[in-house]
Amino acid sequence: MAINIRLARGGSKKRPYYKIVVADARSPRDGRFIEKIGNYNPLLAKDNEQRVQLDADRAKHWLSVGAQPTDRVARFLDQAGVLERSARNNPNKGKPGDKATERAEERATKAAEAAEAEAAVKAAPATGSNEETEQVAAAEIEDATSAS
Repeated sequence: MAINIRLARGGSKKRPYYKIVVADARSPRDGRFIEKIGNYNPLLAKDNEQRVQLDADRAKHWLSVGAQPTDRVARFLDQAGVLERSARNNPNKGKPGDKATERAEERATKAAEAAEAEAAVKAAPATGSNEETEQVAAAEIEDATSAS
């Protein structure tokens, strides 16, 4: 028989309260359980000692018998010093997706083009009253800024 140490939800709507229970893996989440070994109240502050209450001796017993804790319960057991849990590492989780990367590259290229156009206008020789070159330069700047 597969045994889990898991959370069973209680409390009213939008006011969760959980029991930490040892149950048969086939039984429903809030259904029949073998033994209640603790409580978890997520509404309390994280530094509050009443947030997680756990009977460490019973948890050790059930782990020695072969009970498998869920991820959340494994965290609680690790905090209590009952079970050593290895830290997970997912370096790709914080990276932006493909579309966001494309948009960032497009913005960078448009900004570079605008900077080049502006530099070209400033580098062009000023011929005093040559209105045509000034109009062309202004048009280039407008095109570069409207594209971005």
